[in-house]
Amino acid sequence: MSGKESNSLKPSAEEISINNSADNQAFDVVISGGGLSGLLMALSLLNLGLYNSKALFIAIIEANDAVAAPESVFDERVLALSHASVSYLKSLGVWSYLAEYAQPIKDIHISDRSYYGKARIKAEEHGVFAVGYVVEMSKIGNALQQTLKHILAKQLHDNDTKASTLTWFTPDSIANIEWQKSSAVLTLASSKIINAKLLIGCDGAQSSCRKFANIHVTEQSYEQSALITNVATRLPHNHVAYERFTEHGPVAMLPLIKLNNEDSRCSLVWTLQPDEAEKMQKLSECDFKKALEQAFGYWLGDITKIGTRHVYPLSLVRAQEQIYHRMVLVGNASHTIHPIAGQGFNLGLRDVKELSNNIAESRINGKDIGGLNTLTHYANARKKDHDHIITLTDSLVTLFSNQLPPLVAGRNVALKVLNYVPSIKKSFVNKTMGY
Repeated sequence: MSGKESNSLKPSAEEISINNSADNQAFDVVISGGGLSGLLMALSLLNLGLYNSKALFIAIIEANDAVAAPESVFDERVLALSHASVSYLKSLGVWSYLAEYAQPIKDIHISDRSYYGKARIKAEEHGVFAVGYVVEMSKIGNALQQTLKHILAKQLHDNDTKASTLTWFTPDSIANIEWQKSSAVLTLASSKIINAKLLIGCDGAQSSCRKFANIHVTEQSYEQSALITNVATRLPHNHVAYERFTEHGPVAMLPLIKLNNEDSRCSLVWTLQPDEAEKMQKLSECDFKKALEQAFGYWLGDITKIGTRHVYPLSLVRAQEQIYHRMVLVGNASHTIHPIAGQGFNLGLRDVKELSNNIAESRINGKDIGGLNTLTHYANARKKDHDHIITLTDSLVTLFSNQLPPLVAGRNVALKVLNYVPSIKKSFVNKTMGY
């Protein structure tokens, strides 16, 4: 029920250098974290070098052995990519490696169990083939690695040199950071010392970069957990994503690419109270199927197979500052949000895009890429989007994870308005698609 990356797809040492030197080295950009956000950040910055005579020299620090065992960096979860995110991945050359694994979402079916509220969103009514796509994280990571491999090989060929512009420090981690006027000096666990004009924290919700800078976070527990697994269903999903609100919490069924001759597959994200989530995780497969069918209904017929169930506590975590001296936080290092609207990775992708654009502009204008002006411009540009998505997500959690009669009535009215008022539907769909 899950995908793993093939070791044959890892970049070779000629294309991505692995650093074994203990000498002090200087880089334009050092990225902490070689997961999805880190790879995407590196790829976006390397693309700048394709259109600029002076390439950026970049390093990635990753605790897992991302080159020898890339599958160790990514887990088995899936992500919903918005229309805008897919457009950006196409512009970077990633989509050609990913398209065959991406399941289009052509329709969205929203309903409230036992109540009249419902809304239907059809991609063709909004002039697009799909409003988004569902892809396994491992496949996205694989595609990013393959695209990096291609770009670095092109750079080496065009420049007729064996010097790579991307260096991996892996497996390794940051042991200390000393901020100087013109650089961040990083001491690694391996005792290597490297300098960065700009340090980018792409190291997740427990960001070491954030902690070294003593940037505090605001954390709000939703007092909920997400039970996540892949399921097979008797009836085909027909490219439909389902969001069904139940008395136990929202049930999202996201369509997945069909494997071989198996039944239709979906990724389940079931938001529950923590004790209920643990209870569901421990049920036998037969009992879990019955519980899911009762909550979700038979829109997709019988549940025929259940994958491994994982439970994740849900909280809103937000860094109080997005930037620091010669450092910026991106993706989950900056914000971790509720999955109810499927916006987490898409929000982080827009961080990457905006930061890349800011760095490109600074280079064109001869400005310091790690200077306060560049980073402040980035933080100001991203604040509105962060605020809007977090407010939207919190509102949906309050409205759709609560059985208080006024809220139940309110959300059913809201669903009918969404379904029948074109201007409101258009605005909602545009936001869903990342615009």
